[in-house]
Amino acid sequence: MIAIDTNVLLRRVLDDDVSQSERARRLFEGEREVLITDVVLAEAVWTLSGRRYSANSEDIVALVRGLFEETNVVFESRQAVWSALNACAEMSAAHDVDFADALIVNKAKVTAQRREQPYRGTYTFDRAALALDGTKAA
Repeated sequence: MIAIDTNVLLRRVLDDDVSQSERARRLFEGEREVLITDVVLAEAVWTLSGRRYSANSEDIVALVRGLFEETNVVFESRQAVWSALNACAEMSAAHDVDFADALIVNKAKVTAQRREQPYRGTYTFDRAALALDGTKAA
């Protein structure tokens, strides 16, 4: 298994630098598993959603779904990423929920479950995030 940094994932997705994009593509096409940590995924989504690239919720959902389809891509917490993806897909039209918030909530749920403890909510000041199941106003 290899792990990649955010800039490698962005070069792979954006294909905006001939040399680096080609090297990133080769990493993904190898036989090794490619680990995308939660931090890398969140940073990439944050970057793509920013002013420079202006990706919307549908773009982000499509990106993450595409990563799930790559046979050698491994996520730090597949269950949390999948749940966050589904939450974003379901709520993006009605609420301004972003992927990072959904990942935070779902990572907390998975962690509580793994520790065999009840999940008692994710507290936030973010009004949009309060639309996610499991969030509570701080």
